[in-house]
Amino acid sequence: MTVTVRPLDDATYLSLADGATVPLEQAPAWDAFDRAVPGRTPWRRLGFFDGDDAVALVALTEMRGRGFRYLWAKHGPVWLAEATAERERAVREALVAAVRRVDRGLVFVRLHARHRAPELRELLQTVTYDRTVVLDLRPEEEEILAGMKKRGRRDVRKALRDETMVAGEETGLTREQFHELYQLLVETGGRDGFGISPEDVYWTMLTTLGPEHCRLFVTRREGRALAWGLVTVNGAFATYYYAASNAEGRRSGAADLLVWHMATALRATGVRTFDLMGVDSDRAPQLRGVRDFKTKFSEEIVEVDGAWDVPVHRAWYGALVAALAAKRAAVRAARELPGRARGLLRRGGAARAADAEA
Repeated sequence: MTVTVRPLDDATYLSLADGATVPLEQAPAWDAFDRAVPGRTPWRRLGFFDGDDAVALVALTEMRGRGFRYLWAKHGPVWLAEATAERERAVREALVAAVRRVDRGLVFVRLHARHRAPELRELLQTVTYDRTVVLDLRPEEEEILAGMKKRGRRDVRKALRDETMVAGEETGLTREQFHELYQLLVETGGRDGFGISPEDVYWTMLTTLGPEHCRLFVTRREGRALAWGLVTVNGAFATYYYAASNAEGRRSGAADLLVWHMATALRATGVRTFDLMGVDSDRAPQLRGVRDFKTKFSEEIVEVDGAWDVPVHRAWYGALVAALAAKRAAVRAARELPGRARGLLRRGGAARAADAEA
């Protein structure tokens, strides 16, 4: 199968995508966020054609690491034809060839794929997911509630009966008000053991994408924030992008009330599909802790295309893999040392080497 690649302007891209589900990260609206975040730049939109028929579209962002650059097609390609293994391979080959022609300094392309293949590599430094929970918001509210697991219905109804808690949308909040919410995210990351980005990243996402594409919901008790969620929206499709809660919120079921309020509020504005964004699988065992919570709202776990790295400059990519493996080995060795020796190592050159990104 032979696939050709053509650069597309925004109007042609959107025209070809008409009728397809386009994730926000693959839409032109996402460019404003990429332009505002250091280390990111919108690269190109491309169409892939079998003869005169468009089979896939992709929007690519150039990402800059420490000493290397790569392209990220987050939640892309957007498929206009069936994503068979042969078609996926043909699109990847055409994309890599096009990237090499334009910029041989790009080390790899990160994109999503349904079928495993030898050229697909596990991601260097981040977590992907290939299973998620998606709420269908087309039925009436009572039908949506009835479709939840028994435990989900119970927890939502219990939270709704607690008149001390109120969930609402706070998309237009001030920067000072968002700073209060960010502290909940700091607590969540420390409790659950995951890294968070600087506060500016989340605030920039809200302000550059705007209320049409990025909405913020909060559960409060007597004015105190207990839980919040940031949701991205593109047409009828929404994604639960970030979530945070404090200890009081976890005890009180604030997150259950929050998800229910988000679902009903999104439904009221025309959203029909609400992706809770990832549960665990063999590729993402780190997400095991969120599965019980998310599957309360739907018993069905949906298979989705996970992300992979596709080397463009193979030797350079291999060097990055080796450097990252050495870094991780150094970090593991440092953790196994007695406390005093570990402190000395941190002050020495070996620690600086371990801190350098691949």
